[in-house]
Amino acid sequence: MTGWIRWFGADGKAKFRRFFGIMLPILVTQTAIMGMNFCDTVMSGHAGASQLAGTAIGGNIWMPVFTTLNGILMASMPLSAQLLGAGRRAEIGKVIRHGLWMALGLALLCYAAAALFLEAVVSRLGLAPDVAYVATHYLAGIGIGIVPFLMNTVLRCLVDTLGGTRLTMTIFLTTLPLNVCMNYIFIYGKLGVPAMGGIGAGVATGLTSWFVFLFFCLVLRRDARYADIRIVERPLLPAWNLIGEFLRIGVPLGLSIFVETSIFGAIAFLVAKFGTDAIAGSQAAMSFTSLVYMIPLSVSMSMTILVGIEAGARRWSGAEQYGNVGLAFNWTCALVIPSLIFLFRQEIAMLYLEEPAARALCATFTAYGSLFVMGDAVAAPIQGILRGYKQVRLPFYSAVVAYWGICAPLGLYFDYGLGHGAFSYWQSLDIGLAVSALLLFWRLCVLRRRLRG
Repeated sequence: MTGWIRWFGADGKAKFRRFFGIMLPILVTQTAIMGMNFCDTVMSGHAGASQLAGTAIGGNIWMPVFTTLNGILMASMPLSAQLLGAGRRAEIGKVIRHGLWMALGLALLCYAAAALFLEAVVSRLGLAPDVAYVATHYLAGIGIGIVPFLMNTVLRCLVDTLGGTRLTMTIFLTTLPLNVCMNYIFIYGKLGVPAMGGIGAGVATGLTSWFVFLFFCLVLRRDARYADIRIVERPLLPAWNLIGEFLRIGVPLGLSIFVETSIFGAIAFLVAKFGTDAIAGSQAAMSFTSLVYMIPLSVSMSMTILVGIEAGARRWSGAEQYGNVGLAFNWTCALVIPSLIFLFRQEIAMLYLEEPAARALCATFTAYGSLFVMGDAVAAPIQGILRGYKQVRLPFYSAVVAYWGICAPLGLYFDYGLGHGAFSYWQSLDIGLAVSALLLFWRLCVLRRRLRG
């Protein structure tokens, strides 16, 4: 009993109930989001390996950009959580308004960068012409929804932080079948629409973003729980001190996500030289492991909210105990889930691919992926805890060291030095993620000792 109280508090069971009450709807939401990506991958794959390879390359160009900008905008979550914990709820609307301004500005930067550099970047990858065509036009389809994509991040942070995780879950569960239907129409050419293959998956994703944005606007307008959150009020123009606070937290957060996601994008490009089957197999395995990652990511987001509220109220012991709740759950998952992935790797490959060669490669990639799923399960909740404390610099530095200081050089050595082929980069990912988890755990221990006084 003493150990329970020290780790989780005298009300430990209540903390677990609150944690699951926030985390489970977030998990369903994240799974619905990744379900859209899963459907994009599976449905594009059944349209042909070149279609899947094109969407894979396009996705790996877009994903580091989107997740970086998304990370910057997610600063609204710890900012709002700490205001809520400090009893300053009336100021949250101002934070969200500034987040929306930033989302619009970042979307305009995306359009400008795409117009200037996209064709040149794709042309230098040495892709087969049909794969390059699909990649470029897949990104153009996604571009339809960049503005709502980014604004949805800010609005979701507001809804989730104020306890509306079930509302967010409902919104994304509603839009998932819409996305699947639009995929079916645009990829395979139904209802008089020409078959677009993988390009159609990008168009469907862009249009889905607008539906999500519409639903968020309806929720905020009609739900009484958000009636006191004044997002649109004078002065409408941004205040630079709050923009600076956003950037102080959001830029390291976004850069740490960029460092992580860009290594996955780089690996996709490095694997490309091994042929279309290797690209398709690697992308399919990455799609599945990304879907599994929604569990630790959901715990991480829950930790940011719960720890942020406790930290805003200066309840340091409560913040630590909520952190322990998340760590206990996620580290249990780290023991169970990777084992299941390894055991069912062949069946997982069959979900994605028809071609036997690509399917065999996918199964091997998935086996290596089971190991870095374990690393993610250890590291992700710690990242969320640190964000709740507004501690964002160390996760950035640890990501740089782990991914680009260790993972990238090791992958190149395994490939060019040891001749491990396309699997080299997945092997190095396993090592890089393990190093990142150790660095983050060290930082959390140091921070907790300091807060205990």
